[in-house]
Amino acid sequence: MAYTFEVAVDSLDSALAAQACGAQRIELCADLPSGGLTASPGLLELVCQRLHIPVAALIRPRRGDFLYSDAEISVMRRDIEFARQAGASAVVIGCLTADGSVDCERTGQLIEAAQPLPAVFHRAFDMCRDPFPALETLAGLGIARLLTSGQAASAEGGAPLIAQLAQRAAGRLTIMPGGGIHAENIRRIAQTTGAREFHFSGRRQLQSRMMYRNPQLSLGNGDDYARWEASATRIRAIISALTDA
Repeated sequence: MAYTFEVAVDSLDSALAAQACGAQRIELCADLPSGGLTASPGLLELVCQRLHIPVAALIRPRRGDFLYSDAEISVMRRDIEFARQAGASAVVIGCLTADGSVDCERTGQLIEAAQPLPAVFHRAFDMCRDPFPALETLAGLGIARLLTSGQAASAEGGAPLIAQLAQRAAGRLTIMPGGGIHAENIRRIAQTTGAREFHFSGRRQLQSRMMYRNPQLSLGNGDDYARWEASATRIRAIISALTDA
């Protein structure tokens, strides 16, 4: 049985590692620990040049909610234009209204800007008030793929809803589980949902090789001397858990 494994990455090294481990597609972003932001032009261009598998470009201008201003939509449209020119295979978007519905107008503007590339709706969906009207809206707008944890903390917890979404989608768009997927649960998620596409990062935390570390200053809210990257071991284990029967 054929499966598609999409790996979320935020660096060129991680993208190359995901490809080498058998990923069929990557989602490229920046700042993956925050949920992902739009990748820099340089990163997007190099990844599209160096990889032979499709690259879906996340378009998200900031952290926080998915309620965007006209100015932010203008930025996103420009980012989509660059992603299309750089060679991305799809764009990944998500806009909501203040009442927790899919923002039809703004989502439609981004879909139009992406053409002829397909548009993917990301986990902004999991913040919607009611998943079923949201699904119908996305299908009507022509969204090609929906990334969702089933409105739960992880795709395993949301698997029953994901299964319902897939049934209601009825082939109009692909339902792709994502969120907390690892080697120990991917088979259960596949069995419950019937999904054939899966989204995960398979990342690990690395400590800096800096010998000198300033003990009196921090530039952020986390560990300034740690970073995340795709783990070849974890990616291979996740893929193998589903494909090695």
